[in-house]
Amino acid sequence: MKIFAATTLFLAVDAFQAPAQHRRTVTFLASTTENSNDLAKSISQNDPSSYRNTNGQAAGGAGQRQRSLGGGTQAKESSDERPSPAGLITAKAGKITVQGGSLKTWSYASPQVERIHVVLGTEGRPLDADIALWQGPDNTPHKMRIYVEDGAVRPFHATIETPRGPNTVQIRNIGQLEFPLMAHVLAEDPSTSGSFPASQSTELLNEPMTIQGGALRTYPFDQSVDRVQVLLKTDGRPLNSRIELLQGPNNNKQVVEVYTEDGLERPFYMVIETPGDGNVVRVVNSATVEFPLTAWVEPYSIGSSRAATEPVIGGDDGRYGSNGFIKQW
Repeated sequence: MKIFAATTLFLAVDAFQAPAQHRRTVTFLASTTENSNDLAKSISQNDPSSYRNTNGQAAGGAGQRQRSLGGGTQAKESSDERPSPAGLITAKAGKITVQGGSLKTWSYASPQVERIHVVLGTEGRPLDADIALWQGPDNTPHKMRIYVEDGAVRPFHATIETPRGPNTVQIRNIGQLEFPLMAHVLAEDPSTSGSFPASQSTELLNEPMTIQGGALRTYPFDQSVDRVQVLLKTDGRPLNSRIELLQGPNNNKQVVEVYTEDGLERPFYMVIETPGDGNVVRVVNSATVEFPLTAWVEPYSIGSSRAATEPVIGGDDGRYGSNGFIKQW
């Protein structure tokens, strides 16, 4: 106790001689517990170079943190990238080749099928296709028109909600005979629920944005964002929208036109591959003003950031050939 009292008196005297920026630290040290171990612990906790958060990770380290992306979009970044949902689906679903001008159907009679995942890709050629959900005779509650500039670098992936059955998914390749596409269709039932990305707003982090009929919204993203997820819903009214991925002025890399008869029961969810820099997602409500929609657009997977001095090289980039999806082709 005598040694501790002497140390405290010395620190108190020294506090008047210390610069102003150090007096707070000295005062804190003098008011700590009565053993030297606690004093050493307090010094370590107040040293910015050795600060540790409650999880034991260094501040500013590789743990999860909030990161500001282009356009003010916020997302949690982790040291591990989320796997590509297209890669997960292609690993489980068989590949069906749809030649240019032809049509394929996948029928599901069981009402236990909750949703259907669709992945379309090519060997590097353009992709132009129609997707429709049939439910009974002359009833098409969900339709999509897809264009992708390069089906290998940016494969198309979307989720189709299928409440009640039976359901049939139709995929038509409206491209020329020289441009076949590869289709992977996988049904999700209660036993596999949660294994793949689902159109559930509870899994998204940012606040939704209301887009009135005839209006549009743009969402720029940083170069470190590898994939972007888009969820569109309504309050039960029909949904008519166009989703575009731009990379440069008026340079559409991917365009999706979607219609659902009930945006609450059948929301639209998709994951867009965004390799390279300057990616902007544009959502257009193509309905009239009486039919607003609610949109969530945010990063799905964030990779490592490019160094400030690293150049952007045009042409084929081998970095995107190792994502496990392109190898399927």
